[in-house]
Amino acid sequence: MVKYPKMREELLETLRNLADRDYQDQVWVKRDYPLGIKYDCFDEAVHFLYDDTVLAENPDAAIGVIIENEKEARFMEAVCQAIDLVFEALGTEVSDEEYIKSSEWTGVVEAASKALQAMKFNRRKPLRFKLKCDSRRDSYPSRTLGRMLQTG
Repeated sequence: MVKYPKMREELLETLRNLADRDYQDQVWVKRDYPLGIKYDCFDEAVHFLYDDTVLAENPDAAIGVIIENEKEARFMEAVCQAIDLVFEALGTEVSDEEYIKSSEWTGVVEAASKALQAMKFNRRKPLRFKLKCDSRRDSYPSRTLGRMLQTG
């Protein structure tokens, strides 16, 4: 369980985008957005990983917050290191097309794919707890997600 499941979903979406070359070409380069997407680019992924979360700086601090365990922290560390290598090679001022066409970009796609697979696998594990939430509350109340009852 993580404290912010919606943020985790945003992380998974970021990883999906970083792992999908076709999406990158269609959306980031050609600006052909799928239904429901008003804007997306590589910069959005960078801001999420580096500015909006601690994943690039200290992935261990995100355990229990938006990632589940140390294994996921190591995968996120690998993704950010791969992006850092791209920035070292090309700088931070080139176009998305230049980034995704660089030889260094393969490392980003591979690291994001591995992280996504590991995190999706973790989510498929059977839950040990059942959530029972009061329907009058927010779906993600600040104090708790409702009373947790152990199953089994």
